[in-house]
Amino acid sequence: MQQLLSLLSLSFLLACSTPAASTKETKTQKTTAMESTAASSIYDIELVTNEGKKTTLKPYKGKKILIVNVASKCGYTKQYADLEKLHKLHGDKVVVLGFPANDFGGQEPGSDEDIAEFCQKNFGVTFPLFQKASVIGAEQQPLYKWLTNKDLNGVTAEAPAWNFSKYLISEDGKILKFYPSKVTPLSEELLRDINL
Repeated sequence: MQQLLSLLSLSFLLACSTPAASTKETKTQKTTAMESTAASSIYDIELVTNEGKKTTLKPYKGKKILIVNVASKCGYTKQYADLEKLHKLHGDKVVVLGFPANDFGGQEPGSDEDIAEFCQKNFGVTFPLFQKASVIGAEQQPLYKWLTNKDLNGVTAEAPAWNFSKYLISEDGKILKFYPSKVTPLSEELLRDINL
């Protein structure tokens, strides 16, 4: 009789604990799925502006975005002028965003203040600049992790090979195209892709 009671108690305990474990697993799976979904949207990635303010790309939803890793001491630095022209002439259709990085040839050694001053003084830059951060490697910033990881962005794993590489983002936050540094901001190819 005592054995029967022990067996019944054990069965009861197992029956009660199984749904709880199952519920816990389901909650964990849902949380992981939600985190994965959140990470897959370019608009949810936290960024820091050149002035040190936290932001995201949500304000640019509904427009194309041209994301460029910029540097002050590069052979391509003169592209700042064309990026500013694109911003001024076609800012209603495409938003130009500059992401300073010192990853290639140590060609962006300055502080965020130095970068802003350089861009204003030499090119009259008015398009948004962001905090200097790595666009490749172990210290890669979250936006570039998304841009260079096909599992996250669903399109490409292409990473910048040098300064002034460009990503064109659609109005709904998808990567339309990656351009190497030599493709200038006012090139026929890029303007055609923006639909200008």
